[in-house]
Amino acid sequence: MTERFRGGKAVLSVVTVALAALWSLPFAWTLLTSLKPESETTEVPLRWLPSEFTLEAYRSVLATDDIWIWLFNSVFTAGMVTVLVVLLSSMAAYGFSRTDFRGRRALLGFVVAGVLVPTEVLIVPLFHEMVFLGMVDTPWGVILPQVVLPAMVYILKVFFDGVPRELEEAAIVDGASRWRIYWRIVMPLSRPVLAAVAIFTFITTWNNFLWPFIVTADPGSMTLPVGLATVQGSYGVRYAEVMATVVIAGLPLLLLFVLFQRHIVRGVAHTGLAGR
Repeated sequence: MTERFRGGKAVLSVVTVALAALWSLPFAWTLLTSLKPESETTEVPLRWLPSEFTLEAYRSVLATDDIWIWLFNSVFTAGMVTVLVVLLSSMAAYGFSRTDFRGRRALLGFVVAGVLVPTEVLIVPLFHEMVFLGMVDTPWGVILPQVVLPAMVYILKVFFDGVPRELEEAAIVDGASRWRIYWRIVMPLSRPVLAAVAIFTFITTWNNFLWPFIVTADPGSMTLPVGLATVQGSYGVRYAEVMATVVIAGLPLLLLFVLFQRHIVRGVAHTGLAGR
């Protein structure tokens, strides 16, 4: 039995390493291409390593003012969406988990059904709504439609269901209000799942291309993924600069994962995404 377990563990390790190597290949190609002289990016046959490493593509990209504007817009947008999603989703989840009101089950079912609705289906009505509100080409026009995430409400609701009710009952006896219980007891106990929701929301918002692309036309309002698309269109075959922009866009997410990987693992374990 022990030998079989060790053999299965070895096979799992080999498969994990193989998948990690397969995932790393596109990133390695992007990084190496960004360090090539522009003349070597279209050579046939293609070569992995450049004849000489150069940072010229990075200097050219960072010398443009737009890249810094897009970077700021992405940080601001992803940060605001993350804060609003954590706050609003946790409040809605606490309401579903701890309060009993007429139509609660029907409303919860409606929220869960929202998980099944593709984002693309809502693009046209959302755009008309932003036009009506005058929010096209504004940061809030990019932010507000991304704040409603039914999946996060459901994940937090499931976690809140597992928080011992005895703690809240003791607080109610001491005269605490629902808001105080939510803010002082439930939220501190929910740090692992809140960290997971925040990280996943930030990554999803940072990488979101479709909605910011539709609702922004002014380069000053674009986020980094949308700006990257305009770079590709204007640079043509200047692949080194395109790859340099991709690397710059991915660095914040890589740094986020390195700093908070423990929270990501703990959050997955506590949200039920690991098969619990």
